[in-house]
Formats: sequence, structure tokens, C-alpha cells
Amino acid sequence: MQRRSLIKGAFAGFLAVSSLSLAVTSFAANTVTLKVGASPLVSGDVLNFVKPELAKKGIDLKIIEFTDYIQPNLALADKEIDANLFQHKPFMEKFCQDRGLKLTALPGIYIAPIALYSKKIKDVKEIKKGDRLTIPNDPTNGGRALQLLAGAGLLKLKPGVGHMATVDDIVENPLKLKIIEVEAATLPRTLDDVRAAVINQTYALPAGLNPLKDSLLLEPKDSPYANMLAIRTGDEKRPEIETLDAALHTPEVKQFIIERFKGSLIPSF
Repeated sequence: MQRRSLIKGAFAGFLAVSSLSLAVTSFAANTVTLKVGASPLVSGDVLNFVKPELAKKGIDLKIIEFTDYIQPNLALADKEIDANLFQHKPFMEKFCQDRGLKLTALPGIYIAPIALYSKKIKDVKEIKKGDRLTIPNDPTNGGRALQLLAGAGLLKLKPGVGHMATVDDIVENPLKLKIIEVEAATLPRTLDDVRAAVINQTYALPAGLNPLKDSLLLEPKDSPYANMLAIRTGDEKRPEIETLDAALHTPEVKQFIIERFKGSLIPSF
């Protein structure tokens, strides 16, 4: 009788272990891999913050780092990644218009203010006649840079051009400033050669530039340029995309952005 009880107990234990093994195997089989493009800092940090929570929901988040503003959207359109987080909606819309892509912007997550930096001066009032300034050469961010300079009275733009402004829209340039358009990723390196540069936060932070402490001019906090997830049009109802987007719009993420970036990144939800 005792032997029968021992055998029964051992069999029950075997069943329990087998059930656990099957549950683990089932969870692994149901895990969905989600590839999201990001810049090395900022968006990568935010995505890494939500990664453990997504894992609990069966989503294996793979963060693919890009160091430019071109490849993340091309990779998304080519289905090499499932989404990206590095850009604002006006940039994405202009990129899609120029290249014939069909991408969709989800609700904004944070604003990364663009700012003017210099290694040569401490105040925007020190900018002199004929000085050279560098700005991003990509659509919308170049316009943001020009709007920032115009807001400080350094130049005047045609009415109504908004974020689509280009150097051709400058109608008044009292200091005869030389505005040089360069690739956004190279802007920090131009600081040794020019009076000042308008730099996107994506490239300012890795260069050791803090927009709150180091900038001469900073984009207003009511900026409409909130960074968001971009996805392929038609993927809006994919469960894993909906789960990721929801995870990026929680009070915990808002608090993380505030504490991690100390005001240099502003939650937009």
C-alpha cells in the first residue's frame, strides 16, 4: 500500500513537471518578436524601459539602432522592422511624400526640443555680422531651425512657411548670416568651425550637449513636434503594435521621461 502511494505521488509529480514544461514551451511558442528602430539614445532608452513589461505580455522587443534619419523609414517600409521611434509626424509625412512610402504616425510620446549651441559664444547677442551658422539639411527640421533663429530676431521668414521653411524663404537677414545646411548627424562636429549650430537632440545628447544647460536658444515647450511610433499603414490593429503603443503612453513612462532626461525631453501625453 505504501509502495502504491509512493508511485502515485511520483506520477503526480511527473505530471506537474510535465505541465510546467508544456506551459513554458507554449509561452515560448506564443511569444511574438517585435523589431523597432530607434536612435542610440533617447528613444532607445524609452523602449528599453518598456521592454520588461512587454515581455510579460509575450512580446520580445528587439531594438534596432540607427544613426541617421533615412534608414529607419526605409527599413520600416521594406518590412525589415515593424515600427520605429525617432521622428515627429511632419518629418515622416514629408519623407513619405518625397519617397512614395505609406507609413502612419501613432500618437506622440515626447518632444525633443531643437536648440542652438556654440563653443565660441555664451549668448545669442554675441552673434556678429557675417557669422556662419549650421542647421539640419532635412525637411521640417531645417524649418524648425530657421523658425528658432527667426524667433530670436536673427532673421525673418516669409509669412506662413511654418516648419517647411527653407533658406530660400529668408526675407530679412540683417546680420548677413551665412546659413549652412548639413546632415543632422554631423552638426555637433561643425561647432569647431562655425559660430553656432542648431542641433537636434538626437545628436546633441550623444555629443555631451544638454539643451537645458548648454543651449543659446531652445525651442518652446509647446512645440508641435512630438516624436511618435511610425508603422506601416495597415498595421494599426496588429495586437503587438497596439500593446507597444499602449505601453509607451503610461504614467510610468511619463515619469521615466521626466526623471531620466531632467526636462530636456518633454512628455507629450
